[in-house]
Amino acid sequence: MSEHVPFRIWGSGLEEQSVQQMRNACSLPVAAAGALMPDAHVGFGVPIGGVVATRGAVIPYAVGVDIACRMKLSVLDIPLKDLEHDHTRKMLAKAIEEETRFGVGVEFRGGDIREHEVMSRDWSVSGVTLYNKRKAQGQLGTSGSGNHFVEWGLLTVNEDSGKHGVSPHGEATGGSGWDWNLAPGRYVALLSHSGSRGTGAAVCDYYSKLAKAKHPELPRELAQLAWLDMAGPEGQEYWAAMNLMGEYAAANHACIHRAIAKHLKVDVLAGVENHHNFAWKETHTIDGREEEVYVHRKGATPAGAGVLGVIPGSMASPGFVVRGLGSAASLNSASHGAGRVMSRTKARDSFAWGNVRRELEEKGVWVLSAGIDEVPGVYKDIEQVMAAQTDLVEVLARFDPRIVKMAPEGEKAED
Repeated sequence: MSEHVPFRIWGSGLEEQSVQQMRNACSLPVAAAGALMPDAHVGFGVPIGGVVATRGAVIPYAVGVDIACRMKLSVLDIPLKDLEHDHTRKMLAKAIEEETRFGVGVEFRGGDIREHEVMSRDWSVSGVTLYNKRKAQGQLGTSGSGNHFVEWGLLTVNEDSGKHGVSPHGEATGGSGWDWNLAPGRYVALLSHSGSRGTGAAVCDYYSKLAKAKHPELPRELAQLAWLDMAGPEGQEYWAAMNLMGEYAAANHACIHRAIAKHLKVDVLAGVENHHNFAWKETHTIDGREEEVYVHRKGATPAGAGVLGVIPGSMASPGFVVRGLGSAASLNSASHGAGRVMSRTKARDSFAWGNVRRELEEKGVWVLSAGIDEVPGVYKDIEQVMAAQTDLVEVLARFDPRIVKMAPEGEKAED
């Protein structure tokens, strides 16, 4: 499997190991095309920021452990001054502290359990989802750990942002979660990042092991790239479970945003959201011929023509609302964030909260809790990442964090 289908790389100075992981993925017999985003770094099997299109097969580890990890931004009817005054900042912080939970395995219990119609879906599509349904109910509205967060910030909408876009499924905006009728200006916005929690991780664990068992011929360096045939029952079962986890992750964010808006008694003016750990069945032109393929975006944002999405930076650097330009070479994809420049272990050895807090204070950022392995210095320069993908997305708005909540120090990363 030394030969691989060609793939284009965006950005510069990417780790050789992440590029090699992409070569490995594109050497699979089921691989049809690939692309590597400018925030790329080493992951399990496929690098974070890797996009892989396959023929007739799905690769659990190319979707990722946190299936349907996603972004959701809501613009709320809150005065800008509330981000500046001490009393109102404390009210905004309290809303996050009381309406979601952070930490590994954390759940709501008793009367605090969240309700959403996703729990009425058919959870028997997989034994894994059925077994974990009770856990999933308790974890609705929770945020987990690692790079997951809920933030208040200042959203600046560009003069030329326009009013319309489409969802990753090609639907016109105006449906739930895809309203973008904002006049140019500055707004208070809520931004969250998390996925399908423990149930999504269990789905990945089970089906990645199943895929490995079905492909004992793969050499060690390709074992995490084992796939499931979509013509077989295992592939269909994983696909159904993955899509259920997509609905569940969306519901999770909806519960968080709904609860915070209700807590503050404010209205939602607009919103944008997107998955960035998922697989989609799409039609692409490959080698001059249109084909239906399975596009895996592991830490990559859907960026088809007109598709809206959110690309975050770090707790001290901006994120961006973007509109896709439909680049065929990138398989209609863009980065999902800034991308890490060091491991969590190295980060713990490299930074101290004293120095970091001074930097955050200078930028007007209040961190309620976070691990030292998530400080700004562990991430690439988001401005450089965005500059490397101007052919993939256009920026509609900029989000500057002001109040940040992540899992506290010492929590194992779930991302």
